[in-house]
Amino acid sequence: METSLLIAAVVAAGFVLVTGPFFIPELHKLKFGQSIREEGPKSHQAKSGTPTMGGIMIILGITIGTAVAAPLSTEILLALFITLGHFVLGFLDDYIKVVKKRNLGLKAKQKMLGQIIIAVVTMIIGTRMLGIDTSVWLPIANTSINIGVGYYFLLLFVMVGTSNAVNLTDGLDGLASGTMAIAASVYAVICLNMGHKDLAIFCVAVVAACLAFLRFNAHPAKVFMGDTGSLALGGALAAVGILTHTEVLLAVVGLIFVCEALSVIIQVISFKSTGKRVFRMSPIHHHFELGGWSEWKVVFVFWAVGLLAGIAGLCML
Repeated sequence: METSLLIAAVVAAGFVLVTGPFFIPELHKLKFGQSIREEGPKSHQAKSGTPTMGGIMIILGITIGTAVAAPLSTEILLALFITLGHFVLGFLDDYIKVVKKRNLGLKAKQKMLGQIIIAVVTMIIGTRMLGIDTSVWLPIANTSINIGVGYYFLLLFVMVGTSNAVNLTDGLDGLASGTMAIAASVYAVICLNMGHKDLAIFCVAVVAACLAFLRFNAHPAKVFMGDTGSLALGGALAAVGILTHTEVLLAVVGLIFVCEALSVIIQVISFKSTGKRVFRMSPIHHHFELGGWSEWKVVFVFWAVGLLAGIAGLCML
């Protein structure tokens, strides 16, 4: 088992580290540069033109590392399907923004339709082939509650919510990749503890690819992962939460992602209902940045909170 975990890590990280120096210049040549919104922090305008869609390296690294080290069981194939399905959605979104010069990318309805299709396939395979039932495990109470058909709506919510939350977190150099590496590390331990050894290999590949990507994504970033990477990584995290049947625990382990998504929801509701903003800017990492924190400080503090949340999740387990 240890050998498989090591192989997954070496292959996933090695792929990103080896391809990065060749892939990033190609993105420059193709002019796949990031557009920075004008209402964002002024310090971010210097990042305009930085290559994006670097998530291609991450997801290919994860896929190859997993395929080489793990048996292609139904569980692994479903995890890869969920990840790659969101990868396609993110790639199309980035392609439309960067190449077609349409700032909004995929329409919300198009993205939601894609995520619903992925969720429906997950429901069918999960219930019919993997024996996932309609119960929800509550960590602190250590009990399960059968919520019947409501579970299918929960599964869709977890998948859409997690992928979009990681996408929102990808706003500072190294923030999403570092936080995702922490969350996936915690889930590798959870998978091993619960007997999901194949999924643990998948999680280790995610950790290794994200850490390797930091070589190019840490401040000042040479490349951004784009929606190509963030949506797919969110899909990967949702996949392990669903396949281990720890959907509630996922919200604890991924606390940073939850806070990022909630900050946007609160900001929109407050502004539309009262005309006032709760935060200086959302997602919440920009709130602290506009409050005078350096980009590095925001990232490190968020990493630290993510680590504490992960430890809390393991204690609950």
